[in-house]
Amino acid sequence: MRLNKNIKIFLNYFLGPALFIWLSWSIYNQVSRQPDLVNSWKTIKQSLGSSRILNLVLVFFLMIINWSLEAFKWKISVQNVQPVSFLKAFRAILSGVSFSVSTPNRMGEYLGRILYMEEGNRLKAISLTIVSSMSQLIITLLAGLIGLFCIKEEIVRSGFIKDVDLSVWLQVLQYGVIMALIILTLLYFRLSLLINLVNKLRNSDRYAYLIEALKKVDATLLIRLLSFSATRYFVFTLQYFLLFRLFDVHVSWWQSFWSVNVIFLILAIVPTFAIAELGLRGKVSLQLLHIFSKNDLGIGFASLSIWLINLVIPAVIGSLLILSIKIFRNRNDGS
Repeated sequence: MRLNKNIKIFLNYFLGPALFIWLSWSIYNQVSRQPDLVNSWKTIKQSLGSSRILNLVLVFFLMIINWSLEAFKWKISVQNVQPVSFLKAFRAILSGVSFSVSTPNRMGEYLGRILYMEEGNRLKAISLTIVSSMSQLIITLLAGLIGLFCIKEEIVRSGFIKDVDLSVWLQVLQYGVIMALIILTLLYFRLSLLINLVNKLRNSDRYAYLIEALKKVDATLLIRLLSFSATRYFVFTLQYFLLFRLFDVHVSWWQSFWSVNVIFLILAIVPTFAIAELGLRGKVSLQLLHIFSKNDLGIGFASLSIWLINLVIPAVIGSLLILSIKIFRNRNDGS
């Protein structure tokens, strides 16, 4: 356990911040070399004082829609273990976000959510929470794969990575995503395969209760989860497009849509922490959107805004909600 603790300290307090600093410096260098930087900054300030500020209001509203959809997804996922109200599910989602900011690829979300379940149901709910997350990952991989196909030629022609044959690496990435998508989709719609795998483990009786709830998951629920995940995904892309308009990044809807698809794909497959995610998100956004728009400053502001609105603000709210959770209940309190 000592080694694991040291690794965690290294990742949380050294690697994440170091990666963030390096990526931020890289972004700063790219933005500072932008032609007409002064005029771009002036245009952005004018946008914030114009009617386009309504785009920012809409992005905040869509953030609420986004996490509401995720709350409903989780609510219907765990209903066979323990029925929860929408409000309770919404609080659980925000609390999960607060835990996720210090864990790789937001894995801490599971811990924050299950705290809102009754003690005997918490571990049982983990498998259902994972299934809910799988639905979102499937949509992200599928949309990212389509995005790669649609703007692959533009990426190759841009040559933003010198002395590298991008066409070969993009082909490798496409095949890798296709294989991962096939395996993930197969496991998603055939949860019995996962159940059988656990049952073959040594001392499987100890873990049987963890996946018992998966036996009650039917195709209707799985398809509903995918539908909500796809809707959430559309909300993400719309948020980006609205912010591109706000910060004077001149890209069409489809250029924005396909580029954002690839951005989400990269964020999904590259392990990172919340503090480093801002730098990674900004760097990838600059590289991809620079193909269609030279307003690097606007692209950077859009990425920063998305990170603050969709992650930081919900995490702050979630951390306050955690204070009200009674994690270990008194056995004599009737609950």
